[in-house]
Amino acid sequence: MDHFFSTVSQYTNLCAQSRQELARHLQKQTLPRGTVLVKPDTTCKHLYFIDSGLTRTYYLKDGKDITDWISDEHSFACSIISFITRKPDRRGIELLEDSVLYSLHCDVLDTLCARHHDIESLFRKLVSFGLIQLQQKFDDLHFTNALERYRHLMQTNPSFIRRVPLGMIASYLGITQETLSRMRAQR
Repeated sequence: MDHFFSTVSQYTNLCAQSRQELARHLQKQTLPRGTVLVKPDTTCKHLYFIDSGLTRTYYLKDGKDITDWISDEHSFACSIISFITRKPDRRGIELLEDSVLYSLHCDVLDTLCARHHDIESLFRKLVSFGLIQLQQKFDDLHFTNALERYRHLMQTNPSFIRRVPLGMIASYLGITQETLSRMRAQR
């Protein structure tokens, strides 16, 4: 849980009481690779903090599996649309490695936000950070070429190349696996 509070401190300072409340409600889970945390077309009811391991957020389009997002240690995983609206979303979340997670149910988070302004501020900042990440990914897909996207991934998350199957990396970058293979061969 130390990693959770260390990560959270990058967004906001929590008072001792808020830290205790969060610690009391975070559910530690140790789960194997391949576990589906959220099935596509269901409602995401938990916010997940990845203490160790790796997740991917994905959806199915025309029968094809598309990797939308990859989250690694000390970050959060969630189908944010579903979590906020409490409605099903096309996205699912699965573990790509054996993982240790801390989860927080949406109803518990709502209660904690109502009781503790600093927890509410934390959640608002997490959502804002998520929106910034999504906008950056949108911009990358629309304003950079495949090689630039690959190089950016190598600079920001080089471990993904050895931890995530290449087909999922290609999908995440919005390119074919063949294009990714050609780019890797040119390095």
